[in-house]
Amino acid sequence: MKPQILLIGLGNPGQSYERTRHNAGFIAIDRLSETFGEGEWKPEQKFSAEIQDGRIITIPILLVKPQTYMNLSGEAVTKLVRFYKIDPATQCIVFSDDVDLPLGTIRFRTKGGPGTHNGMKSIVDSLGEGFPRLRIGIGPQPKDRDLATWVLNKLSAEEARALHEAMDQIPEIVRKFVLGEA
Repeated sequence: MKPQILLIGLGNPGQSYERTRHNAGFIAIDRLSETFGEGEWKPEQKFSAEIQDGRIITIPILLVKPQTYMNLSGEAVTKLVRFYKIDPATQCIVFSDDVDLPLGTIRFRTKGGPGTHNGMKSIVDSLGEGFPRLRIGIGPQPKDRDLATWVLNKLSAEEARALHEAMDQIPEIVRKFVLGEA
């Protein structure tokens, strides 16, 4: 069945990137999978992504983890949008980490620029700014750390707990958006 909504989490593929700050989008999609997912994750080469079917009440959704690296996320998202003939402005939500938000802060917007996030920049370059996004605060980089190195480091146990507590808000935010209650 054709999905009515694409839920796309940004991250980098591979075990070495699991549980890193930059993979907060993948962590969010895993949380949504627990709530709305149906069946197993499947690699789908034509989309350069792993996908899982899901449902929010009666509305079919597709959970997506692009398997391109972060700065090429727009390639996978564009393939999905074109294949399913989805309107990004009303039928997509992109989930990403954000260093400009305090750790564990969740911010939902219906459109906007990419900020400093290369994955969002790749999507904006492909689709424009008119798509909903949910930004997940990972906190600011320490002054003595390189941004790229810091976001690609693993979360501390304390950071992981704070992030996972924040993730508990996401299914309800998504449910309200999909059902037109937001």
